[in-house]
Amino acid sequence: MPDFPASDGTPLETLPRTIGTPARRALAGVGITTLEQLPAHSAAELLALHGVGPKAIRILTEYLAERGLSFQGADSGPSTP
Repeated sequence: MPDFPASDGTPLETLPRTIGTPARRALAGVGITTLEQLPAHSAAELLALHGVGPKAIRILTEYLAERGLSFQGADSGPSTP
């Protein structure tokens, strides 16, 4: 079972605790408090935030994939210039 805080009535669960407090704080600082909000952002954009590292992005990517979602710009095909 995912390690989520208690639901606050948002459409999806709030961000998982497993990404760490610094990452959760950094995301909340830019207005991201639910998994549903993540697909509007790219992984690179979030990695640029102080407190969000590769481990947090990997965990969030997995949680999104479980729900059929992904970060903005993420696709399964090769990128084109």
